[in-house]
Amino acid sequence: MDTRKGKMDVLSQALAKSRQTISAYEDYADHYDAIVRHVPNDREQASLKRLAAIAGTSGRILEVGSGAGYDADFLEGLGVKVRRTDATKRFLELQATRGKHGELLDLLTDDLGGPYDAVLALAVLIHVPRDQTDQVLARIARSLRPGGAFLVSMRNGDGETDSSYHTVLWRRDDFAARLEAAGLVLLRDDFNVGRNSEEWNTFLAVRPS
Repeated sequence: MDTRKGKMDVLSQALAKSRQTISAYEDYADHYDAIVRHVPNDREQASLKRLAAIAGTSGRILEVGSGAGYDADFLEGLGVKVRRTDATKRFLELQATRGKHGELLDLLTDDLGGPYDAVLALAVLIHVPRDQTDQVLARIARSLRPGGAFLVSMRNGDGETDSSYHTVLWRRDDFAARLEAAGLVLLRDDFNVGRNSEEWNTFLAVRPS
């Protein structure tokens, strides 16, 4: 079997799943904006404050999957600069109505830029196909400055769903191992149960200095 052709086939399948998920979010974005919290809860605020502390005063943070943009609002209130990005155009349009600028960015195909003081990806990498996760984490790690931080939340569990929103679940230890394989050092992780009894793990990791 042609190894290069096999990799291209895998990427094509991953992109098809990604486009399906993005299309679903384009249709759902307005409803999501109406129901989501506009201010992070206490647990989320604590995680974002840790990220901002590592980024430093006037630090630069890349947020992938900004969605409605309220986590970025909170971070900017702490004095850091946030590059807001999303693969869903409608989310960026909704942020623009509030005077917030965001950019289209696809984690699977686009250059992330950098180096950043931190990268934020809350409830985003759950939509990255399992066989693309290592590549995405490696690219995120490379986009960080030495000592830069990565805050990411993942659905806890096994398997994946092939509904309109392709979602991949990871057990805590398995995803922690993927972070380590990408060259990141795990500082802490937290477990919580969210909406609809969904289980989540939130990880804070850094690129070694």
